[in-house]
Amino acid sequence: MSRIGRLPIAIPEKVTVAIDGNVVKVKGPLGEGEQKISSRYITAKVEDGHIIVERSADVKEARAAHGLYRQLIANLVNGSVTPFTKTLIIAGVGYRAAVQGNKLVLNIGFSHPVEFELPAGVKAEAKEGDDKDKKTLQVTVSGMSKEAVGQFAAKVKAARPVEPYHGYGIHYSDEVVIRKEGKTSGKK
Repeated sequence: MSRIGRLPIAIPEKVTVAIDGNVVKVKGPLGEGEQKISSRYITAKVEDGHIIVERSADVKEARAAHGLYRQLIANLVNGSVTPFTKTLIIAGVGYRAAVQGNKLVLNIGFSHPVEFELPAGVKAEAKEGDDKDKKTLQVTVSGMSKEAVGQFAAKVKAARPVEPYHGYGIHYSDEVVIRKEGKTSGKK
């Protein structure tokens, strides 16, 4: 039995769960979403305020999908109560970030501003960073769907990868940027 798959998912207050065949629908204070279970071996049911994900066979496909669908449903339930967030650090002289309507606009050293349209259910907030010389910006991406937040943050991060000598570029707040030593003169 999968160690993750067999864990029940507690349903918090203010969250309603409806299971219609192979689709789990979750509605909470932050919004609503659904997760389709596409494996024929996996089923979900609600018992005593918990969602139970079960598998009907012990074949490789069922074992692989059991923990996956349990975690996807758990992320949906958790995201309906507390939003998932990713914080991006934008480091560089003259770099700017702003949220204009439904777009995140970045000035990150190109001849033109780079614009990203925010997906449905995802919010972004831009502010100045914590360092004293104001060379960094923080962009916080948040939303109900862990997948949508992570995908949008990865798309923004890919617009300007961090260069290893000065550390200019976009990276996650918990990411360690490995810096290289620059050239040194031959004189001693």
